[in-house]
Amino acid sequence: MTFRSVTRAAAALGGVALVLAGASVVPFTTNQKAFYADAGWVAFVRPGLVITITSAEIAPDGTISVGFSLTDPKGSPLDRNGVRTPGPVSLNFIAAYIPQKQQQYVDYITRTATGTVSGTVTQAAAESDGVFTSVGTAYRYTFTNRAPSGFDATTTHTIGIYGSRDLTEFDLGTDYASTTFNFVPNGSPVTLVRDVIRTPSCNACHDQLSAHGGSRRGIEMCVLCHTPQTIDPDSGNTLDLPVMVHKIHMGSQLPSVKAGIPYQIIGFQGSVNDWSTVVHPSDPRRCEVCHQKDSGATQASAYLTRPTRVSCGSCHDNVNFATGANHAAGPQSSDDRCAICHIPQGDVDFDASIKGAHLVPEDSTNLKGLAFEIQRIENGSAGKQPRVTFTVKDKAGAPVSLSALSSLSFVMAGPTTDYGYTSFGSDVSTPGYVSESATSKAQCGGDGVCTYTFSHSVPSGARGSFAIGMEGRRTETLLPGTSTPMDVQYGADNKITYFSVDGSPVQPRHQVVQIANCNRCHYSLTFHGDNRNDVEMCILCHNPSNTDIAQRPSATDPAERTKPPQGINFNLLIHRIHTGTNLVDSGKTFTVIGRNGSVNDFTKVRYPAMSPQGSPGDTRNCAKCHINGSQSTSLGLNDVLDPQGFINPVKPNSSACIGCHVTAAVSSHALANTTTIGESCTVCHSSGAAFSVDKVHAQY
Repeated sequence: MTFRSVTRAAAALGGVALVLAGASVVPFTTNQKAFYADAGWVAFVRPGLVITITSAEIAPDGTISVGFSLTDPKGSPLDRNGVRTPGPVSLNFIAAYIPQKQQQYVDYITRTATGTVSGTVTQAAAESDGVFTSVGTAYRYTFTNRAPSGFDATTTHTIGIYGSRDLTEFDLGTDYASTTFNFVPNGSPVTLVRDVIRTPSCNACHDQLSAHGGSRRGIEMCVLCHTPQTIDPDSGNTLDLPVMVHKIHMGSQLPSVKAGIPYQIIGFQGSVNDWSTVVHPSDPRRCEVCHQKDSGATQASAYLTRPTRVSCGSCHDNVNFATGANHAAGPQSSDDRCAICHIPQGDVDFDASIKGAHLVPEDSTNLKGLAFEIQRIENGSAGKQPRVTFTVKDKAGAPVSLSALSSLSFVMAGPTTDYGYTSFGSDVSTPGYVSESATSKAQCGGDGVCTYTFSHSVPSGARGSFAIGMEGRRTETLLPGTSTPMDVQYGADNKITYFSVDGSPVQPRHQVVQIANCNRCHYSLTFHGDNRNDVEMCILCHNPSNTDIAQRPSATDPAERTKPPQGINFNLLIHRIHTGTNLVDSGKTFTVIGRNGSVNDFTKVRYPAMSPQGSPGDTRNCAKCHINGSQSTSLGLNDVLDPQGFINPVKPNSSACIGCHVTAAVSSHALANTTTIGESCTVCHSSGAAFSVDKVHAQY
C-alpha cells in the first residue's frame, strides 16, 4: 500500500485527529491546486513550504552552520524526510560574503565547469551533502564546505537556502521556496548589504521570479551565485547578475546583437538560452521600471549614484573602455571618474547624466502635456447625430488650441453588450464602428470648451448603450534653438463615455482587463501613433468582426498577401500575442498586417511571466491581466471572425480559449461542444465547475 493510500485511509477512518491538527483552511490563491482540493485532504497534507532561517554562525576553524525551520504557510512544522508529514523536502545551501569596500558577493562554495570557449572555469555553487541535525521541530545544517583560514569575520555573510516539497503523489504539485539570512560572524550588526532591486519589482512582469527548476526564487537568492566569479565556459559570457540581466532585457537592441552576434547562455545539460530576440515590454531606457525608488530597497538609487563600466557596458556593449571606442570621454581605466560626467540628473534633456541619457522622449517633463475630458454627450438617441462637448488642455490646465494638435478623433461603437456588428452607414468601411476626425470641424469657445457633432448618426432602431471614445496627439519640439532639437509626438489619455440611445439606463461595456494591469509590465502602453492607450478604447475597433483584410493586400512580404485575413478581435489578438513563442511549439503562427503593409509577426514574443519551474512564457495566471474573475465568466455575445483559424467564425467563448490553446484538437473540442443553440463551455469551465478556467490553469 502506498503512503498516499495509507494516509487517505487514516484520514477517512481513524485519522480524524490528523485532519483536525491542521483544522482551519489556508487561504490559498486561485493559481494553487490546493485551492480546489477537498478541504479535509488539504488539512491533512497541509500544502505549501516556508523556509525560515533562525541563526547562522561560522566557527573559528571555518565551519559554517545554520539553524532553520520548515513549516507550512500557517507555521506548523514539516518533516524534512516526509515521514511524519506528507512530502519530502529537498534542500540546497549557499554561503557567501561581501568583501570589505565591495558591493557584490563571493560564494564560499564553488565548482568547476569546462566549455568550448573558456575552457575550465570556476562557478559559484550550492551544496546539499552536509550534516542535518534535528533541533526539536527545527533543524541545523553543518556545511561540508568551510570558510577559508583567515576569513573576514567582520564583514557581511549571507546564507541562502532553497528547496522544494514534492506533493505530486497527492495531486498537489511541487512547492518551492527559498530564503536568505544576513549576519556578521563576529556578532556585529549588519551594515553592508546588497539590496539594489527587490523581487516585487521583478514580479510586475515575471509574476514569480524563479530559475533553475523553480526552487531558486527571488532576486535575493540570485545575487549570491550570479557574481563576477561565475562564467559560462561555453559562450564565454559572464553570469554576473547586473551584466546578465541588463543584456537579457536589452535583447534585440544590444549593439552586439544588431551587429550579428547573438547573446546566448549555455545552461544545464547544454541547453542554449538565446536572448537575442527579447523585446523589452516597456523600454530598456526606463531604468526605474526595475530600479524602483519606492521599492524599499536600501540601494535603489545605486544606478544613479554608482555608475560603473561593467553595468553601463552591459547594455552599451559596443563601448570599449580600454581603447575609448564609442565612448565620448575616451579610455577609462577605472570607475573612479564615471560619476563626474554621469551625474544622476542634469538640467537639460538627453544630456550625459544618467537620467538624461536614458530619457524616453515621451517621458520628458518639459513637454507641455495633453489632457482630454468628455463633459457630456447630447442628441445621442437612435437615428440622431451625437454632439460631444469636450475640453483639450495641457498639464497645467490651460486650454490647447485644436490647431496645435496633429490629430483629434472620436470613435463611436455599440451596443456595449458586445461590439462588432453595427453598421453606421454604407459609406463606413470600418467594421462595427465609425471614426471621425474633429481637428478642423470642432467648435471651441474662449473658455476652452469645444463641441463636435458627428456626421454619422446612431443607427435607426439601435437599442441599449453606445460608447464614444476620444483620441488625439500633438507634436512638440524639445531643446528648440539648440544644436540637438528633437520633435516628440505623444498622445493624451483616451477618454471613453457611455450613453443610452433608447432611454434605458446607461450600461458601460463590461470590463475584462484594465490598462493599469497592462502597464505593470508595459509601463505606458500605447499604439497607432500614440493615439490609443486604454483597453476600453482598443476594443471599439478590435471587435469580433474586424480583421486585417484592409491592409493585407499591401503587405510588404508578398507571401502574406495571398493568405486569408487575420482576425484581430481583442481577446483573440492579445491571447495570441502573449502566447508568442509557444505558438510555434503548437505548429501555429500569428502575423497581423498593419498600417502601410507592415508585417507584425508575434511568434517571436517571449511572454515574461515565469512558470513555477522558472521558464518564461507561462500564460496560466489569467488574473495577471484579467479583473473581477472575468476569465471564468461568459461575456461575449458575437461570433468572432478568425479566417486563419480552424473555425471561422468562432463562437465568443471558444475564441477566447483558442487564443492561447491553438491546436486543432482544442478547436475540435470547442466545435464538438457547440450546437445550433450555442456553446456549452460553461457546463464544464465556468467558475466552480469541475474544469473551471482557474482550476485547469492552476500552476502549483
